[in-house]
Amino acid sequence: MKVHFGKYFLTLVTVLAVTVFFSCESNFKDVQRINAVPFSPIGEAEHVNLKYTDSGRIKAILVSPLLLDFSNLKYPYTEFPKGVFVTLFDERGNKSYVESDYAITYAKTDIIDLQGHVKITSSDGKVLQTEQLYYDQKNEWFFTEKYFKFTDANSYLEGKGIDFSKDFSVMNAQQNRGEISKIE
Repeated sequence: MKVHFGKYFLTLVTVLAVTVFFSCESNFKDVQRINAVPFSPIGEAEHVNLKYTDSGRIKAILVSPLLLDFSNLKYPYTEFPKGVFVTLFDERGNKSYVESDYAITYAKTDIIDLQGHVKITSSDGKVLQTEQLYYDQKNEWFFTEKYFKFTDANSYLEGKGIDFSKDFSVMNAQQNRGEISKIE
């Protein structure tokens, strides 16, 4: 009788040990999945004031209440969920301004997406306003499919869809109306 009790006891202990081992593995993976946050930023910064310099000269100043760095993802990006205000300096020291309620820049494509009350004011008084504007950093080109309004000292133009160079020297409007007194 002792022999049978020992066999059953050993079998029972073995079955319990295997069950516990496999159930712990399964639970551990579930816990890992629960704790994983898919879009967690690698860094956060509040009250951001970034200065971009080249050859000792300031080229741009970016001010934002909040910066979220997602450079840890497969498609890295930097997000400014509370907006940006950017001051750009040309080679003569003239200032232009870009502001929006929200901005996101994609590292792999060098595309910047500005959203919500986007306004660009150039050093010579040209103003473009829209709800969303993209900027291609490689080609230094702005574009949108949204409604826009462009004004300067001699012109007024509004419509849907526009693309233009960063200095407004080349503009292509898709559907527009307005008044142009003098083309410079």
